[in-house]
Amino acid sequence: MNIYLESFGIFFKIGTFTIGGGYAMIPLIEDEIVHKKNWINKEDFVDLMAVAQSAPGVFAVNMAIFIGYKLRGVKGCIMTALGTVLPSFLIILSIALFFQQFKEYRLIENIFKGIRPAVVALIAAPTFSVAKSCKINRHTIWIPVISALLIWLLGVSPIYIIITAGIGGYLWGRYKHTKSGQK
Repeated sequence: MNIYLESFGIFFKIGTFTIGGGYAMIPLIEDEIVHKKNWINKEDFVDLMAVAQSAPGVFAVNMAIFIGYKLRGVKGCIMTALGTVLPSFLIILSIALFFQQFKEYRLIENIFKGIRPAVVALIAAPTFSVAKSCKINRHTIWIPVISALLIWLLGVSPIYIIITAGIGGYLWGRYKHTKSGQK
């Protein structure tokens, strides 16, 4: 099969059946791209996630663009981005057309209430997977915990957290490099 159509199909399927946004898509993208297709290795996938999170824009679309570009350049990123965005666009368009007619129904309200816990689980699963692949352990767990608390309790902008983490990582790497050169 043509890799462009295949990658479009994979991201279209993921975009169609994933509720909860980009983070909920991560385990599905990883399963398809890393495990089933072996198009990208696990380390590259984690690196692409880090870049996608720090880049401006929608996380899922950023992931699709970076994966598509890594696979087949500009044409690849166009196909994967379209595959990711098109299902949401069509679903939102359909909901917008018919929502006024159904929003008062108790059944519809209950369906949306029932989906919420599943979305939380879909977002939590990749968080633990990424933590494991980033080798977060008892010595480093304080970094994401403090970051989350600063954002949640004190309202610190995530941008400041990302900048501080980047500078800290750079300085730590320089320290480790200098220390290993002295031995």
